[in-house]
Amino acid sequence: MGVRISTQQTQMTASPTNKGSSNSRITACHTKDEWKNHFDEHKEKNKLVVIDFTATWCGPCRSMEPVLKELSDKYTDVVFVKVDVDELPDVAAEYGIQAMPTFLLMKKGNQLDKVVGARRDELQNKIEKHRK
Repeated sequence: MGVRISTQQTQMTASPTNKGSSNSRITACHTKDEWKNHFDEHKEKNKLVVIDFTATWCGPCRSMEPVLKELSDKYTDVVFVKVDVDELPDVAAEYGIQAMPTFLLMKKGNQLDKVVGARRDELQNKIEKHRK
């Protein structure tokens, strides 16, 4: 099963990740500057960061949105970030993202683990494993 990464370039302004929900704990990075600022802010902290590499055209990504919201509400000690591969293709390429959704679990700027695909249980288990 392969999923292509579109090279379409779009320009978007910052917006809430979950439409209609102003209390989302998921930070969406829409520009390289937003990504760099967020990454720099957390690379020295001993806090788990879950990065959701996604795309608007990706059905499995859309199916994981409520799951990610639920996990972000449950694990308030974990930072959740959303990166659209069409908005930030350089960031996706830097991490070797080839399929969506891909979730990277990082601490102190280092990748600890990875989940490829809409695998709720695997993602939750890896969050549990790495959050302490």
